[in-house]
Amino acid sequence: MKITNFATRLLAGSAMAALLSVPAYAQSTEEQKAQVANTPEETNEGVIIVTATKRASTVQDVPFSINAQTEEDIQRANASTMEDLSRDIAGLSIQNLGPGQSQVSVRGVSAGQVIRDQPGVKEQVGVYLDESVISLSLFTPDFDLFDLNRVETLRGPQGTLFGSGSVGGTLRYITNQPRTDRMEGTIEGNINMVEESDVGGHLKAAINVPLSDTLAVRAVGYFQQFAGFIDSVGPFNKENVNDGSRVGGRLSLLFEPSPNVRITPRIVYQELKTNGFNRQEFFNLYSNEFTTPSYTYGEREQYLLVEEGFDDETLLADLTASFQFGGVELTSISSFMDRDIVVSRDASALTGSISVDFGFSDDVVNLPSNLVDTTDLKSFTQEVRLASTGAGPLQWVVGAFHSEVDRDYGQFLPTPGYADVIDAAGAPGDAEAAAGPFDPDSPYNSVVPFDIRQDAIFGEASYEFGKLTATAGLRYFDFKESRSLLFQGFFTGLSVLEQETSSDGFNPRFLLSYEATPNLNINAQVSKGFRLGGVNDPLNEPLCTDDDIAIFKPFAGSYEDESLWNYEAGVKYSRGNVTFNSAAFYTDIKNLQTTIDAGSCSSRIVFNAEKAHTMGVEAEFSVSPADGLDLSLSGSLVEAEFDTSLPGDLPSITGIRDGNRLPSVPKFQMAASAYYQQPLSSRADWFVSASVQHVGSRYTQPADQERNPRDFPHELMFNGMDGTEVTTVDLELPSYELVNLSAGVKLYNGLDVSLYVNNLLDENALMSFDRERGGRARLGYNIGQPRTIGLTVRKQF
Repeated sequence: MKITNFATRLLAGSAMAALLSVPAYAQSTEEQKAQVANTPEETNEGVIIVTATKRASTVQDVPFSINAQTEEDIQRANASTMEDLSRDIAGLSIQNLGPGQSQVSVRGVSAGQVIRDQPGVKEQVGVYLDESVISLSLFTPDFDLFDLNRVETLRGPQGTLFGSGSVGGTLRYITNQPRTDRMEGTIEGNINMVEESDVGGHLKAAINVPLSDTLAVRAVGYFQQFAGFIDSVGPFNKENVNDGSRVGGRLSLLFEPSPNVRITPRIVYQELKTNGFNRQEFFNLYSNEFTTPSYTYGEREQYLLVEEGFDDETLLADLTASFQFGGVELTSISSFMDRDIVVSRDASALTGSISVDFGFSDDVVNLPSNLVDTTDLKSFTQEVRLASTGAGPLQWVVGAFHSEVDRDYGQFLPTPGYADVIDAAGAPGDAEAAAGPFDPDSPYNSVVPFDIRQDAIFGEASYEFGKLTATAGLRYFDFKESRSLLFQGFFTGLSVLEQETSSDGFNPRFLLSYEATPNLNINAQVSKGFRLGGVNDPLNEPLCTDDDIAIFKPFAGSYEDESLWNYEAGVKYSRGNVTFNSAAFYTDIKNLQTTIDAGSCSSRIVFNAEKAHTMGVEAEFSVSPADGLDLSLSGSLVEAEFDTSLPGDLPSITGIRDGNRLPSVPKFQMAASAYYQQPLSSRADWFVSASVQHVGSRYTQPADQERNPRDFPHELMFNGMDGTEVTTVDLELPSYELVNLSAGVKLYNGLDVSLYVNNLLDENALMSFDRERGGRARLGYNIGQPRTIGLTVRKQF
């Protein structure tokens, strides 16, 4: 077994850094509690402090369903992405579409697979880094989880306090904040092997330095190498093509000139790169079971003519300032984000299938083609709020929010030699004429700049009537989106459009919380959530069949705002070493924005499904039955269905049929874990942990449950195929289970060493179904990570 020079240097460097670190000392519970208002965290008693209501509170006191995964939980799970954590959180589902391209849903509120070429679609779950909005539909930044205090999952609509992107819920990454009372830090090194072939690892460090009694700085830096596990066959023949890296850091400064003033400027930078995607194919135009010679794909294989890649560079600068005076606190959050995203895919099979339809020769069909998507995003948000700080029965918060988003999206299809092909086919000059200002060798080009503005005013107040607390909130929003659209090329013709959409409205929330006993709270909530609408891109009509134009063109205009009412009731019980939280919910959805693959057009459009609902129950239970032993169990049971059908034959084409399931949502999801720690000597403890995660079956798009198993006729006369070939696929993604184990030692000087195995049984989990041009070009799956064996060394001081 060969270990790369990178892996050797990484392990040696992390071990040396850990041995040279200064000794650790413990922080007292009193020190932690003293910082709750500004640095919420888990105290030594196990009480988790969160800020889900824009004020510090315990998880048990928050009057709605919430999960908080602490820094210790993240470390125990050996998690480096949110997807790693999601399976342990009841009601949270993440659809993996590749690094930096995952979709998040909460409680089954899901509209289907959003692809990189749908920049106008809004997110259904709001994602925040501390107080800064980082949500971006498909491209929400996949930030590293190192030096996080916790990750909060707020279930149900959070529009009152967190805005339009939180129709299903809100996800919050809460970082450790600078502090003036002590110096502390962590350094962590890891080496891991995936599928017993490729090696990855990381080196991460964080340090907090008090500069004076009023000034402190916290710096975080990390580098991670992702091991690949997908092998490419074909002209671009390479193993582990989906390897990559993530590098980044955070620099925060705290200025606290008085106990009532706290100012924290921060800069966050991250660049995520991969050299390919986690796609496992079983049909490709160029090589499949019907071609000559035939080929049957194995697990974790794909066919490539050109190299693929993903590059996401993110810069976030924010400033949070709070001022306390006269029993109230004024908070201002200013945030600026600059992102550059490039997605490069092998579109040879897509372009080749079109060339077959156009009757071009095999030499033309075999031309390498590269689809390049670019996103240049600049966003600014400003929030100002005023909140009560006293201990009286009345608590309140009011605020205003403003955001400006400029998003320039482009998509291009460079295919060297294609202009000559078009000329040789008997239409000299057509390529140049069709391309206009673009490269004639690119038969498809689109440029779509967006200008999005949003203003909102919000407020929420609660009052204690003895053991009963009532809360009411309201948010008013005003939104406007405008975009210019230029589509030009041989595949699309010419489309030049100026489009605009706008919306405004109110979203209320009402909550009741009753303290039945000192250990038991009962809560109920009624809340409204919303997601802003938009405008579909035009169909690529030159690529469409006549039937597809007739079916989809009438729906290729604008789509309406999505809204829902959420009704829930829950209990929260905590006594000694036992905690049990559970909630039952029902959501009534109106105008659900549902993404549909427009058949042969290589286009996707959004339909409004008039009515849908989700209902279910979620529960989380933890207990420590013996000294050093922690057990936990969480799970959710969700029914998510359409309550309406589109007219005529559209239900069988789109899947929007009364009783059909909403996409990407498992009916049942469960996780169980056990952690045991005991003294090894007078200077060290040993520990062992195990977890089992189950994710139920799902569908990638609503239409996948119609006529399933589905026949995909390829209709291509190429490379031995006569046009009659059909591939039959069961589009229900099967359930899967992941078993994770770890063991290690913790020295009392702050040094931890752990050995772990994730996905012990090497489950090949199918995360989503991937189809290109309705199956004429390519069929496959996006898959999860294989068995991973790793070693982590961590030193805290």
